[in-house]
Amino acid sequence: MSPSRLSSLALLFVLVLAPAFAAQAQRTVEGGLRQQMSADEFRAAGLDKLSADELAALDAWLQGTVHHATRDALDQAREEGRQEVIVKNRGFFDFGSKEPIEARLEGEFRGFGKGRHYTLDNGQVWEQTDDASIAGVRRQAPTVRVAPGLLNVWYLQVDGLNTRAKVRRIR
Repeated sequence: MSPSRLSSLALLFVLVLAPAFAAQAQRTVEGGLRQQMSADEFRAAGLDKLSADELAALDAWLQGTVHHATRDALDQAREEGRQEVIVKNRGFFDFGSKEPIEARLEGEFRGFGKGRHYTLDNGQVWEQTDDASIAGVRRQAPTVRVAPGLLNVWYLQVDGLNTRAKVRRIR
């Protein structure tokens, strides 16, 4: 299964199952404090001194607090999952921002050539899809810039060289 498909499934998992986890978290305070605590815990907390209305108000406040905390945690988890999918899939299809990717090539750069693979230090692997070429160039772990163009096309440019190659992300 491709990395983009796995990431998409992970996001789907977060979006679909998060409400189930929220419901489970809310069930832990269902029934109020009297039902959640043992009689000794209830007395030790001094809750037995509250009137029925005061206890109901405290239970309502606690339910609201748990509801808001659960909602906030789920919103944060959902956003973190979304951001992870975007970052991991950047360069595949139309994911992520349109900002260039700045990284270093792993190993030695020996020029451009159609079909060559370029592995970046961030783990991304790009394949050259055009006929751009540079001969006689050797650089160890140069800084590169992978910039998006029109219609989901990306270009790789090595720092200090004017030529750029059209690439597509393969990993």
